[in-house]
Amino acid sequence: MSLLAKLDLPVRNKQSELTDDMFERLRSFVYKKTGIYFQDNKRYLLESRIGRRLIALKLSGFPAYYELLLKGGMNGELKDLVNAITINETFFFRNLPKFDLLEKELIPEIVERRAGEGKKSVRIWSAACSTGDEPYTIALIVKERLQRKFPQVRFEIAGTDINTQVLEKAKAGIYGEYGVRNVPPPMMRKHFKEDGARFQLSPEIRKMVKYHHVNLSDRVGMGRMRGVDLVLCANVLIYFDTQAKQRVVSSIYNNLNPGGYLLVGFSETLYGVTQSFQPVRFDKIIAYKKG
Repeated sequence: MSLLAKLDLPVRNKQSELTDDMFERLRSFVYKKTGIYFQDNKRYLLESRIGRRLIALKLSGFPAYYELLLKGGMNGELKDLVNAITINETFFFRNLPKFDLLEKELIPEIVERRAGEGKKSVRIWSAACSTGDEPYTIALIVKERLQRKFPQVRFEIAGTDINTQVLEKAKAGIYGEYGVRNVPPPMMRKHFKEDGARFQLSPEIRKMVKYHHVNLSDRVGMGRMRGVDLVLCANVLIYFDTQAKQRVVSSIYNNLNPGGYLLVGFSETLYGVTQSFQPVRFDKIIAYKKG
């Protein structure tokens, strides 16, 4: 996902301080629209990021910004606010055991199940995909390994995020050295074009992933992602409270085909969130299966 910034220094607006009352109002507004909840110890982050928007918009203070949000809704300033309070922190082949599990266990099982149903397609969804590193990693694995094993299968890969800026970066497919450092050398040579310290992913791989702007907390928007077989939603739920987690996980469950899987982050769990999924342990990774 586009992750909340871990470190940030407050940007003060000299004409206004963030009062307790205004912090509560802004926090509630962001929560209702996105499901992201700022704990008290993250107040500085909300203040600093909104402070930058105050400067950019030349507003007098936080109350004026709050009024702007109320008037604009999802089609106005909220989009820029979401882009400001979320950042990406990801890279290709992050968490190698997860991708090994996909390649060697989950996807072969899904292919076999789909074949038994007379279906020749497998749909994979990277929820909160950030700059595309995760769905493109899956695309590389599909292209170089899985299509050879299952030439009759059509793999469909989708990436979604609430942050419109990272989605544009994902579509462009340009990455720095940090982002591609784990890509196997043969894949680098074949599918990336080096330009100084930047690496352009090949059009062949980029066209394998379709990107959509989706708010995981929005049931209507989530309804567009129905009929998937595998969902990756890593390092996202930690930013939601229990109620928001339940709402997101419920939508994902409804979008999955029977027998489909959900993978969350290594430090995340669905314990206390839902009992709808069947936890399946694979070595050190727990996958959640829809019965």
